[in-house]
Amino acid sequence: MFDAFQFGPFIVWTHLLFLLIAIWMSSEFFFRLAQSAGLSLQPFRDQALWYLGGALLGGRVFAVIEQYRLYIKPDDLFRVFMLHDGNFSFLGMAFGIAIVLYSTRRTSRTTFLQWLDVLFPATTFGLAFDWIGKFFAGHAYGSPTDMFWGVTYDAFNVRFAVPIHPVQLYYALFFLLLTFGLLVVRKNARRAGAETLIGVVIATVGTFIFESFRGDFGIPVFATELDLILILLMFISLGLFAAFEINMSQRTIIAYELVMTLCCAAYLFLRPLLPFESFELRFSQLLSILALLATVVYVTVHRRRHPHL
Repeated sequence: MFDAFQFGPFIVWTHLLFLLIAIWMSSEFFFRLAQSAGLSLQPFRDQALWYLGGALLGGRVFAVIEQYRLYIKPDDLFRVFMLHDGNFSFLGMAFGIAIVLYSTRRTSRTTFLQWLDVLFPATTFGLAFDWIGKFFAGHAYGSPTDMFWGVTYDAFNVRFAVPIHPVQLYYALFFLLLTFGLLVVRKNARRAGAETLIGVVIATVGTFIFESFRGDFGIPVFATELDLILILLMFISLGLFAAFEINMSQRTIIAYELVMTLCCAAYLFLRPLLPFESFELRFSQLLSILALLATVVYVTVHRRRHPHL
C-alpha cells in the first residue's frame, strides 16, 4: 500500500496525485475531442470560473456521499468544508461540469447531447487513473478472494487482513478499454448520442458486475422487483411525455403531472404493505440504473427533436 510518499519536505497523497493526473489527462482528451467534433471551446474560456466551481462542488458532494461515514457524526460535519484534505470524487467533478455545461450551452447552436458525446469518453479515460489512485490508497477495496491475484492491505482503513479482490484495478482496466471502445463507436457513429448511449449501457453492466466484488462499506439500498419495474415504467412515461409535450395543451400537462405525483405518493404509501421480497443493492448500482434509464429517454427525445443530428 502506498497511501502517501515523501517528496523532499512534502508528503504527497497518492490518490490525490492520481486524481490530478486524471483531471489533466481527461481535460486534454476532452478538448481534443471537442475540437475534432467542431465544438467551440470559447465558453470554457469565458466562464472558466463557473466550470471550476461546478467541478469542485460536484467533486466534493460526491466524495462526501461516497465516504459519508467520515462526516456523519455531528462533531465531524465541519470536515465537509475542509477542502484541503483533497477528498474529491472525479466522477462528481465530471457531473458538476455537465450541469454547468447544460446551463451555459443554451446560448450556442450545439445541443447538450453533442457535448455529452465528448464529455463521456473523457470521463471514462480519467476514471481509469482515478481508480488506480484508489487502489494505492486502499479506497473502495474489494471483498476476500482465493484467486491468486488477490492483494493484501496492511492499513487501518481496510477491514480485511486476507487477500481481497483488487476491484479498483478491475475498474481501471474496464474504463480504459471502454474509452478505446467509445473511440471506435465515435468513428462509425452517424447520429448524436451514440457514444453516450452505448457508453452508459456498458458502464451500467460493468458497475453491476464489479460492485458485487466490493468489500468496503457503502450505502445500502433495499429494493424489490416491483420497484425496478415501476421505475422503468416511470421513465418510459417521462420519455413519451417529453416526446409529445409540444403537442399537448397546458391543461393536459398539468393533469399528467398531477396523476404521476398521486401515483408515486400512493405507491410509497402502499409499498410497506406489499408482500414482495426485497434484495440489497449498493447505492452506486441504483444510480447506474437511473442513469441508464435517463440516458435512454434523453437520447430518444433528442433524436426525435433533432432528426438532422
